[in-house]
Amino acid sequence: MPSTARCRRAVTALFLSTALLAGATACGSGGSGRNHSGDVSAAAVTAAGAGAVAPLAVDPALVNPALVDPALDPAAAEPSPSTSAEKQRFAKTRFVANAGLAAGATYQWIVKPYREGKFKKGAKGRTFALIKAGLAGAFAYNRLKAAVDNAKGDPLLSKAVVPLTAGIESLKGLGSKLRKGNASDADLSSLQDVITGVKSAGQSAGAPVTDRVPSLSQLGG
Repeated sequence: MPSTARCRRAVTALFLSTALLAGATACGSGGSGRNHSGDVSAAAVTAAGAGAVAPLAVDPALVNPALVDPALDPAAAEPSPSTSAEKQRFAKTRFVANAGLAAGATYQWIVKPYREGKFKKGAKGRTFALIKAGLAGAFAYNRLKAAVDNAKGDPLLSKAVVPLTAGIESLKGLGSKLRKGNASDADLSSLQDVITGVKSAGQSAGAPVTDRVPSLSQLGG
């Protein structure tokens, strides 16, 4: 017999012997092994069947994260309409902030250097002082206009600033005059009168104004 055929028969015989030995071992252990295996198989089938019919539990947050965090949904995060009282308080707060910046800029960069003689010809640092004053003048005008607009949100405050609107409008070109060194004593006096009037209007309407000095970067912004 060819050697190849003999090798194949030997390998086949070895596999059969191993299989018979394994079967004998299983039988010797009693029915427990088969029962245990059957139990496991039955449990697996039961679990699989239950899983097939059981509804899938889905976390609502995975479907719509806004249910957990409203900030993720712009519509949900939108604040509810403010009451009339809240709108009035907000108007006063903004009025005080803008009027305070106008007052602070006026004193720090216009009135104070003017009193110190820094705007006079030949004064040391005059050019830089005038540039800052020009920026402050334009800044104060813009903040005063904003303050008047803010005052419209509060009836009492709005009524108090009405007499000041013409004076504020007259300050429109003050920044340019200051920058060029052409502002007169009357121009500066008018500016101070307007600031005083705005403070008085705020005080009478329950919105007292305190000076808030802006930085140079704010003036130029």
